[in-house]
Amino acid sequence: QVRLVESGGGLVQPGGSLTLSCAASGNIFSIDVMGWYRQVPGKQREFVATISTGGSTNYADSVKDRFSVSRENGKATVDLQMSSLKSDDTAVYYCYVICRHVPRAYWGQGTQVTVSS
Repeated sequence: QVRLVESGGGLVQPGGSLTLSCAASGNIFSIDVMGWYRQVPGKQREFVATISTGGSTNYADSVKDRFSVSRENGKATVDLQMSSLKSDDTAVYYCYVICRHVPRAYWGQGTQVTVSS
């Protein structure tokens, strides 16, 4: 089975920065994409960012130019660098991975990010 563990969440003031990390382990042979979703209580989980093995990235309009997703070649990890944080960014952030030829995503358990004074 594939396991993903997020880290780096916490409390940050509006306008501040925070970096999340995710490490995947288990039965992983070839990664297609890794990325992040987030969820606020009472709302649907929403897309944040993805990065392919080749380095192509995509971002939600709400985080574009403020967040940066990155990977290191040869490692099953993904980071999310967040800056200019605002209260609307408060959510549980979930990491996911999609492996080549496997028609499903694997998810971590999430890490809480709270943006507040």
